[in-house]
Amino acid sequence: MSFHSFYLLAEPAPYLEAMQAAPRRNSARGDKEREFQMIERRPFDELGGADHGWLKAKHHFSFGEHYDPARMGHGALRVWNDDEIAPNTGFPPHPHANMEIITYVRQGAITHQDNLGNTGRTEAGDVQVMSAGTGIRHAEYNLEPAPTKIFQIWIIPNQNGGQPAWGAKPFPKGDRSGRLVTLASGFAEDNGTLPIRADARVLGATLKAGESVAYALGERRSGYLVPASGTVEVNGVRVDTRDGAAIKDEAVVKITAVEDSEIVLVDAA
Repeated sequence: MSFHSFYLLAEPAPYLEAMQAAPRRNSARGDKEREFQMIERRPFDELGGADHGWLKAKHHFSFGEHYDPARMGHGALRVWNDDEIAPNTGFPPHPHANMEIITYVRQGAITHQDNLGNTGRTEAGDVQVMSAGTGIRHAEYNLEPAPTKIFQIWIIPNQNGGQPAWGAKPFPKGDRSGRLVTLASGFAEDNGTLPIRADARVLGATLKAGESVAYALGERRSGYLVPASGTVEVNGVRVDTRDGAAIKDEAVVKITAVEDSEIVLVDAA
């Protein structure tokens, strides 16, 4: 498989069609079934993916050659890839358009280059954001002596087009200790974050065992949470390292660390 055939993704139209065709929730179902639908644990070992040698990838949603019609996205969240990139390898130049792409570095560092002249190295704990807009061509490499591990998150923008842009920002883990910190946001009131052009917010926290944080998600919002490390309970549902938790119609999300944990949460329309 070529780099491009693996990494390119179709426009989000199939996702929208799948959502429109999906059956509506039956309000007469019992409370237990409704609770399961509100927070669905997606075990890491059951995620689709592939081992390409230089790249070990797991996909929380359909991506590339991994197609799962039941998991085309979650609200405006379209992609959550869990990637491990071997030293001195990476994704050569390839195009994107009309997508907000957030990269959360869990280990090592990723080096970005694009056709707008932007370059940067984003290391563990930090975040980079690319608004693809009308079109951008970029490359991402692991130029480090050890594997780099990232979460790459794609969110459908509020509208197509716009000038492409890239940016990165350090987010020290100490600043996130015991609390959720907004890393990237499309809301004007979120100062000091990386801007995205979507009705969405990306948050991170580090929690000691026994610590809890709460987030007001709202009943018409979609949340998706993944522990980068550790184990947490999300409104009582246990979520282990690199599992996904798909959250829907929860006014408040309470996250309690079963053990020392690092979490990433996306709140999307």
